[in-house]
Amino acid sequence: MSAISTVIRSGFALAAPDQDYLLQARQMQALSLGVHIPLVCFGVAFPAMVLFCEWRYLRTGDRLFRALARRWSKVMLALFAVGVVTGTILSFELGLLWPGFMANFGNVFGLGFTLEGFSFFVEAIFIAIYVYGWDRLAPRAHFLTGIPVAIAGVTGSLFVLAVNSWMNHPGGFELREGRAVRADPWAALFGNPFLWHEFVHMYFAAYIVAGFLVAAPYAWGFLRGRRSRYHRTALTVALSVGAVAAPLQVVIGDWAAREVAAYQPTKLAAFEGLAQTTSGAPVHILGWYNGHEVEYGIEMPRLLSLLAFHDPNATVQGLNAVPLADQPPVNVVRFSFQTMVGIGALLALLGVVYLYIRFRHRRLPRSRWFYRAVVLAGPLSVVALISGWITTEVGRQPWIVYGTMRTTQAVTGASGIPIGYATLVVVYLGLAAGVWWLLRTFSRVPLEADLDG
Repeated sequence: MSAISTVIRSGFALAAPDQDYLLQARQMQALSLGVHIPLVCFGVAFPAMVLFCEWRYLRTGDRLFRALARRWSKVMLALFAVGVVTGTILSFELGLLWPGFMANFGNVFGLGFTLEGFSFFVEAIFIAIYVYGWDRLAPRAHFLTGIPVAIAGVTGSLFVLAVNSWMNHPGGFELREGRAVRADPWAALFGNPFLWHEFVHMYFAAYIVAGFLVAAPYAWGFLRGRRSRYHRTALTVALSVGAVAAPLQVVIGDWAAREVAAYQPTKLAAFEGLAQTTSGAPVHILGWYNGHEVEYGIEMPRLLSLLAFHDPNATVQGLNAVPLADQPPVNVVRFSFQTMVGIGALLALLGVVYLYIRFRHRRLPRSRWFYRAVVLAGPLSVVALISGWITTEVGRQPWIVYGTMRTTQAVTGASGIPIGYATLVVVYLGLAAGVWWLLRTFSRVPLEADLDG
């Protein structure tokens, strides 16, 4: 580690607050992110799915697509409302739990959250017009009001991901006495090489989660004999979205891994549990990292070098390249990464099977095992999503701003976090119960009410 970095870290350490509640603060932030991120997926992907159904109605005149879009738009509004609550909680947590981070670097990344706020207001305004305008606007005018909803959902996530990518690859500022000065937010956020693979990776993840989660209840209905044209159409739209996105995510994941190899080699070493810098580094499937090597894993020779650099003999930096204090918790990162990759591969396979049958035989699959797999694919897609974010965020540790500021230097020294944590659990359980009740209520509305509307 360079002398400059040592001085920087020492300067932060002098002002470090009481660390008694560091674990609780991390858990509280992780809980909020785990609840909010699946809702973000629906904010990104679900409006496009709804608009696709309405577009089919405008093109064909088939009122079944209008009914589907109308029913889904109510779900879209409900999830947006819950996302507002969880997103607001997250914004408060950033200031309350990590004041050192906000105070020292807010002038660099604050622009991203400001622009996200504008996207949120655009989305809020137009989603209200869209949902309540079904019987009040001309069909084409109503369709046009949904386009800003879809755009704002994407741009809002882009601006937040710009902040996260900056945290993983900081730049666009000078550091003076532990604070960012001479900040260039545009360059820091949108000139960041980490941004685009993070954004595209999350964008396709959103379509995977939204597609398979929406398809899951219709697949369950298929297993119970509900195979009306409405159910077939809804399942086809949702499953097609997830089935197309899942195989493409494999290619995008390869791109993202190579970017990590280039800019965060310690995180890559944690993915594998690679203790020593190695030429022709292997991959171990499963197993346990004991601090020196992976035990009980299935070794795939040279695969890590091949995947990271497209060269089976490439040298991969090991964990030994940095001090132990600068290494992330390896087994947490390994298990979350392998969970993400394993589930992602299964979802991609499921998608390929569906697309083959759909294009080869021009019908839906007939096997009950396929629909059982789709039912499981919904919640598994969320597990893969959260595992991916654990990989990204825990893999960056011990840094909140990679190589510049430690998480321990950013956390609050205030007491009372456990009380806030417990309160948050109660709030999220209440929100979950409310969403469940709303979705059940929407599902029980007779289809004729939307067909005749």
